[in-house]
Amino acid sequence: MLVSATEMLKKAVSGHYAVGQFNINNLEWTKAVLLTAQENNSPVILGVSEGAGKYMTGFDTVAAMVKAMINSLGITVPVALHLDHGTYEGCYKCIKAGFSSIMFDGSHFPIEENIEKTTELVHAAHNMGLSIEAEVGSIGGEEDGVIGAGEIADPNECKMIADLGVDFLAAGIGNIHGKYPENWQGLDFDALAKTKALIGDLPLVLHGGTGIPEDMIKKAISLGVAKINVNTECQLYFQQATRDYILAGKDLVGKGFDPRKLLAPGYEGIKTIVKEKMELFGSVNKA
Repeated sequence: MLVSATEMLKKAVSGHYAVGQFNINNLEWTKAVLLTAQENNSPVILGVSEGAGKYMTGFDTVAAMVKAMINSLGITVPVALHLDHGTYEGCYKCIKAGFSSIMFDGSHFPIEENIEKTTELVHAAHNMGLSIEAEVGSIGGEEDGVIGAGEIADPNECKMIADLGVDFLAAGIGNIHGKYPENWQGLDFDALAKTKALIGDLPLVLHGGTGIPEDMIKKAISLGVAKINVNTECQLYFQQATRDYILAGKDLVGKGFDPRKLLAPGYEGIKTIVKEKMELFGSVNKA
């Protein structure tokens, strides 16, 4: 069932686990994530970047597909359809399209402008029953055209944004989008702990979940992270499974060229990684 992410993340904070946000790019991605969530009795968040939304012909198409798929597949676990790293304009488009959750990424604005725009969008989202995520600091690397320098969030600025009534907060703590470089310094747990001390039980979000060691993931959850985003890892699994299928010549046998067969290994790869992440995050049987 399609719901806002507010309650599922409140439960995650109190239960000391995290809910995975898995970005979707097409029908295969969406179906794989939804069925894996149902099979593992786990709440789940479907993340949609503005680039992916455009690729799928718009947010109206995405919302209609997700709602129809939830119904057709008999999905009963809580599902949030969430805008990832949304612009001010993109947030309003997703509210209109029927998303159940949005993220406004105002981290690149001066804190005063971030506060002003976040305040407005909190009211707009809550008036429609949607949950809203905000960001302070920035996530390093690039994801779908969104580039961040990787600044560590100021805990005091996190408190200022938290006080606006957002439902969960992304705070930059050294995490990055994409593959982590060999010289990566790791997560800044001191900054995370200071932020947690100021914002209380407000759920925290860890972007760039691909490639972070398991012990760091578990420590982040213990410090209040209740939502972890995974995108690159699903893309890599899909890529490798598809490559293996073609290199093995399976696309040349019978009707192996049929897109339904060609994309099947990647689809199964996504199901595998989503299940592994749900087990790591502790969300299995928490629906």
